[in-house]
Amino acid sequence: MSMVKEKYTNEVVPTMMKEFSYSNRLGVPRLLKIVVNMGVGDAIQNPKLLDAAVSELAQITGQRPVVTKAKKSIAAFKLRTGMSIGCKVTLRGEQMYDFFSRLVNLALPRVRDFRGVSPRGFDGRGNYSLGLKEQLVFPEIDYDKVEQVRGMDIVIVTSAHTDEEGLRLLKLMGMPFREQ
Repeated sequence: MSMVKEKYTNEVVPTMMKEFSYSNRLGVPRLLKIVVNMGVGDAIQNPKLLDAAVSELAQITGQRPVVTKAKKSIAAFKLRTGMSIGCKVTLRGEQMYDFFSRLVNLALPRVRDFRGVSPRGFDGRGNYSLGLKEQLVFPEIDYDKVEQVRGMDIVIVTSAHTDEEGLRLLKLMGMPFREQ
């Protein structure tokens, strides 16, 4: 069992049961999945950029990404339906906990001028989204092999019903939120 999962079971569950007065351990919110998405708009002109993004995302997450395709045609961007314009990975179980641990303990502290993540990234149902401006904050990425700096969106899906529960869950699990 990973350290993050142990921390959840031994520390987070009892604390949240007290704070939110859940009657059952299974009612305590938990992480369901983490989706990491990398949009590569430049892949329209140069499809090789997408291959680089796919391999970088695979290195970061330890899982092979799915290539995402355009749903609509947009003439202004020279984009047609079905063109490959990004990649994403959905992490669950052990890999999700490993990624969460690396994100919180290694990647986020390496972000330039980092003062904590914004507590405003919740969607109203306890799920949290954040964006990273560059993939270089992950130690798996070799700085010399990167052709282009790319950002990514990370969505943490929880079983919480409210933002308040989601915020408390992630805070207890070690997510560095900044104070307003």
